[in-house]
Amino acid sequence: MHIRFDVPADPAYPGRVAAVLSSIRLRKHSYVGAVLVTVGAIGLAVSGAAGWGEKTSPLWTASVVGGLLLMLYLPWVRFKARRRSSRYAVAGGFDITDDNIMMRSGTESGGIAWDGVARVMDTPEFWIVFVGRVPVTVIPRRFMTAEDDQTLGTFMAERGLLNV
Repeated sequence: MHIRFDVPADPAYPGRVAAVLSSIRLRKHSYVGAVLVTVGAIGLAVSGAAGWGEKTSPLWTASVVGGLLLMLYLPWVRFKARRRSSRYAVAGGFDITDDNIMMRSGTESGGIAWDGVARVMDTPEFWIVFVGRVPVTVIPRRFMTAEDDQTLGTFMAERGLLNV
């Protein structure tokens, strides 16, 4: 297998990549926030009905506020990542073989050996590559031909890398 494609210098592309990677890394914050909001709301309701609302309401209110802040953290980080990364738009490309994924962006280049890849998440816009539990890079699908996308998907499925 040998897949090669270029990525044009699109100011929106680095923001999309940053948003995708940050959402995966910070998704657990939204879940913890939802739990805190739920527990706080239930605590406020129960303490008010039981008559001890004055003593415990600051605790439950803090839980609700903290949970809401955690839930808003992901959209805030995503917004900041999109805005900050737009200045990093440079032409680049990918060279994917049976052995590794080589990426180049401007004057920088780097690679990841397939042996180090733990799994790959399949999304409509990207293949998200994980080393261990950490998402390290994305392979943009829209710049690949349909045949290359199919070939890469088959290769990763044969290696057992795709999430089912």
